[in-house]
Amino acid sequence: MCLEIGNKVAVLDDVIKGVVTFISGRNVKIKDEDGMEFLFDVSDLVKIGTEQDQIKTKIDERKILNSISNQDKGKKKSLFKKVNNEVVMEVDLHIDKLIKSKRGMDNYDILSLQIDTAKRKIEYCIQKRISKIIFIHGVGEGVLKTELRYLLNRYPVKYYDASYQKYGLGATEVYVYQNV
Repeated sequence: MCLEIGNKVAVLDDVIKGVVTFISGRNVKIKDEDGMEFLFDVSDLVKIGTEQDQIKTKIDERKILNSISNQDKGKKKSLFKKVNNEVVMEVDLHIDKLIKSKRGMDNYDILSLQIDTAKRKIEYCIQKRISKIIFIHGVGEGVLKTELRYLLNRYPVKYYDASYQKYGLGATEVYVYQNV
């Protein structure tokens, strides 16, 4: 698409409309109705006044390109790792890794979801006889770490800080006793 200064454009993934004020290579600066200026890549914009089917085609092209780039990133990462012939389950308890959106959730709901996830993973490892779990909880204020350790005290496990070199201060390694 050939854009020129003065063209009216809309942003594909947002509700911003404006006039092109500056073009440099693939970067285009637009000014919206409120006088705010934004910088976008040319592929993020579409001329206003173009036919709706052209806009739909542009959006479809973007979806295809995104899916191809997501496939290039590799296969889905496994929760299990094999270290020295020992199966280790790695569980990231960060809320953005557990659910897509935390909209509408307060801190109590988030913490409850994280602890429930940890509880399910511990019980799964006990049932499947997996001897090590690494819970990645992050550093933060330490609320999740404290609650996680309180939960771990109810199970036949031994826990300690995970490898500082690999995880920093934000992980707990759990050894599950198998002969209980």
